[in-house]
Amino acid sequence: MRRAGLALAAALASAFCLAAASDPAERLPDPAQEARARVLFKEVRCMVCQNESIEDSQAELAVDLRRLVRERVAAGDDDLAVRRWLVERYGEFVMLRPAFSLANLVLWLAPVAAVMVGGLALAARVRSAGEAPDLLTPEESARLAQLVRTDDGHDPALKSSPDDPKA
Repeated sequence: MRRAGLALAAALASAFCLAAASDPAERLPDPAQEARARVLFKEVRCMVCQNESIEDSQAELAVDLRRLVRERVAAGDDDLAVRRWLVERYGEFVMLRPAFSLANLVLWLAPVAAVMVGGLALAARVRSAGEAPDLLTPEESARLAQLVRTDDGHDPALKSSPDDPKA
């Protein structure tokens, strides 16, 4: 019984939230036009909230944009004309899914190119780190060997280990 009461309360809360989200005075009288406008709301970015559609946002600018879209739909503009009007007025950024263009292609490919260049640079760095460069000239190597020799004239690196049976 308690579960049913919680489910009913959740359903009522959802209904109240949906009712509050759209003022009936803002809605278009023609249900078909209102439906078209609502589809457009989902495609338009709230310029205040950035990654939220004007349908989901309660910012004042989103309310104004919803009103403007409704006006354009009521004036008889088709969906494409409304989108063009919004882009002309606010720029390509106003659309949540911008139209394909050369500028957008560059924006999409730039991160991929940056990762590829970074990967190539990393591979070159790893490859060059694997090569051991000659640190000493032959003269320096000979001098180092002379300095390292012990008093008995043997190189300590070549001495036998304590485990060596010959020692």
